[in-house]
Formats: sequence, structure tokens, C-alpha cells
Amino acid sequence: MTASQPKPPFRLRWIDIKEQLTGYLFVSPAVLIISLFGLFPIGYAFYMSVFNWNVRKGDFNGLDNYEKAIGDWTGLGIFIAGFLLMGVAYWVWQNALKSASNRVLLVGAFTAFLLLAAGWVISDGWARMLLTGDDRYLESLPLTVFYALGTVPAELALALLLAYALFQNIRGKEFFRMLYFLPYITPAVASAVVFRTIFSPRETSLVNQFIGLFGIEAQKWLFEPKPLVNLMFGTELEGFFAGPSMAMVSIILFGVWTYVGYNTVIFLAGLGSIPPELYEAAEIDGANAWQSFRHITLPLLSPVTFYLALIAFIGTFKAFNHIYVMRVPSAQGTVNVASVEIFDTFYKSNQYGYAAAQAILLFFIIMALTVVQNKIFGEKVFYG
Repeated sequence: MTASQPKPPFRLRWIDIKEQLTGYLFVSPAVLIISLFGLFPIGYAFYMSVFNWNVRKGDFNGLDNYEKAIGDWTGLGIFIAGFLLMGVAYWVWQNALKSASNRVLLVGAFTAFLLLAAGWVISDGWARMLLTGDDRYLESLPLTVFYALGTVPAELALALLLAYALFQNIRGKEFFRMLYFLPYITPAVASAVVFRTIFSPRETSLVNQFIGLFGIEAQKWLFEPKPLVNLMFGTELEGFFAGPSMAMVSIILFGVWTYVGYNTVIFLAGLGSIPPELYEAAEIDGANAWQSFRHITLPLLSPVTFYLALIAFIGTFKAFNHIYVMRVPSAQGTVNVASVEIFDTFYKSNQYGYAAAQAILLFFIIMALTVVQNKIFGEKVFYG
């Protein structure tokens, strides 16, 4: 403002301040609730994690609890460097595709080399951490990944197919919508107890009687610690590449059953927002049902799919209730995901500070995965 321009009247400035104060007052209840029940527990958990807190608050120990879980800081650095190398490989490949140069094959070979190098670096860092860290907590992280990868893609694919079918003009679709949504509103503990009975190792259990109709012998299900791949194909794979145990697969089936209905309802809302004129125009142009689904439905549903995938991955990494109810000692810890392991450290071992450190590490893992998902898949979302 120059010297020749008059200053705004005091009344106008007071009106601006009053409007800003009114806006802050409107958002203050939400800020208070989020701070009290969201930010404060996270901050207090970090505070507990730097103390030797066993039932009662002990001495300050800095990052000792984190070092107990991770084991080797150098190994952690190597492990993270491997994922950064994977990020570099993704960046190189994406830029090669955008440039559309004639050196795509060469760039592809270089990308494959980077991925192989990243895999070796990740495995080396992980081996260092397992050698000196808390193997129970560290081994719970791959189990959490198995649960997430087994649950989220399956429930999203099934939900999309069900939503597309229920969106058609079929008889009784309101009843089926309610039926598919019921598992989501059923108490998790009660339904987990029912599934524990269904997946009992007894020959008279419901699932064993069902597979018996196809000549398959009774399985142990929740009581089977062996990897499903080894049981199906007679292999002797070990470690991460052996995949989840049959007990974990049984729990994955429960997770899919629970959340398919919720995802179906959200997909139905997304389908309702697609203009029908687009399908009519595609039909006039000679497109069949699959082409309309591929080129109209899927792109316009990508924001909904991205949202559900993001929320689902966060939820699976925090899953606890049904896993805690369905796990049995015979599974030999093959279903102990990170949240269950943290609870055991807190409740059974009474190591509050160490459990808080484990929870903070899981929080950073979830946050990193969310950022990566948002970066990779968020760019592919079509908003119309």
C-alpha cells in the first residue's frame, strides 16, 4: 500500500477478523476431537516408547526400544535403500514410457537389473535385522503383508463384480444388497467365533464336509501352520516366498467375507454417478458389454477404487479383533500379524514402552505405504 492510498476503515478490517474467528470456531470442535482422540494418543505412545515402561514408568532409554525391535540400524538403512532403489527403477521405467523412445528395451533391461539389485539389497538388510532384532515382531510384518495382499485385491474384485451385477435391473436386487452388507455390520468377534467353528479341523466341520463333496480330504484349516503352496503342490518352500499358511488363508477368507459388502455399497454409489448417456453412446457406436465396462465403467470408477484400496490397506495393517479370536496355538504363530504381536507385548509381557515403540514403527510403515500408494496409483486415477 502506497502513501497516497487511504488505509481501509477499521470496521472493514474488524469484519474480516470476525469472519475468520467464526470459521475457526466452527472447525474447533473437530480439531479438539481429532487432537484429543487422534494426535494425543500418538504423541503419548511416542513418549512411552522412549522409556523402559514395564507396568510402571521406568528410566529414559532413548531409542533402545526401537533398537530392540529393529536390531541393526545399518540393516534397516540397507533395507530402506533397497526400496529406494525400487523407486528409482519405477521412475526410470515411467520416464522411458513417456519419452516413447526406441531404447525402451534397453531401459527395460536396466530397470530389471535395478529391480534385481533392489531385491538383493532388501534381503540383505532384512537378514541383518532378523539376526539381531526381535524376530517375533519382524516376522509379523511379512504376515501382515500376506494378509493385506490376500484380502484387499480379492474383496475389491468381488465387490466390483457384485456391484455391477446388482446395478442391473434384476429382481430382488434390494434384498441382495442388504444381504451382502450384513457381514460388515455383524460384530467381528461373534462372526469370528462362527468362522472358527466352520474352519474346524474336524471332519464334520462345514467346510470339510463341503470339500468332501469334491473328493478332497479333510484339512486342518486354522490349525495348519504349513504354507498353502506346500500343501497344494507338495513343495518344500520356506520363508517369504512360501507364502501364507493355511491358517492365514482361512483368516483371509473371513476378511474378504466381511468387507465385500461394504465395498459393494460404495461401488454401487460410484456406478450411480456415471451418466447413462455414455453407455447409450457406446452402444450406438457398436460397443459390447465388455467394452463398455472396460472403457467406461472402470475408468470412471477409478476414484472410488483408489479410495477403497487406500482405506482397505490401512485397515488390514491394523486388523486385530477377528485375527486374535481365530488364532490358535497349533498355527505356531503363522497368523500373528503386527497388531496381534504388539498386543501380546503389551498385555502378556507387560512391556508397555516396547509395545509403544512397536506401534510407532507400524505407524511409520503404514504412513510410508500410504504415501507410495498415493504416488503410484493416485496418478492413474481418472477424475473425468
